[in-house]
Amino acid sequence: MLSSVSLPSTVRIVEVGPRDGLQNEKVLVPTSVKVEFISRLASAGLTHVEATSFVSPKWVPQMSDHKEVMSAVTSLPYPSVSYPVLVPNIKGLQAAVECGAKEVAIFGAASESFSKKNINCSIE
Repeated sequence: MLSSVSLPSTVRIVEVGPRDGLQNEKVLVPTSVKVEFISRLASAGLTHVEATSFVSPKWVPQMSDHKEVMSAVTSLPYPSVSYPVLVPNIKGLQAAVECGAKEVAIFGAASESFSKKNINCSIE
């Protein structure tokens, strides 16, 4: 059994549905629907909602409206909610910052093949 000393005093839960849940949908979800989804999650009391991903539209067409989504969510009436975005590389980070992202999630891979398949990038 774990001792309470080794456990954190708080846990942060990030809702990733607007990004991870929608990115593989075959039919493009309209920007307005994505923003409404995010707004409803925020109004339900969630405090961290991953809004979008700054990836190449060539690889993930569903996220091609990331600039529009970020522009809209930063205007939502929930000042205590954070809207992190996923960025796979420096180019994505730069675009996210330009769009007003205050928080980013990054990802890495343990193997070259996974990294190539997932983000078309080397781990080196």
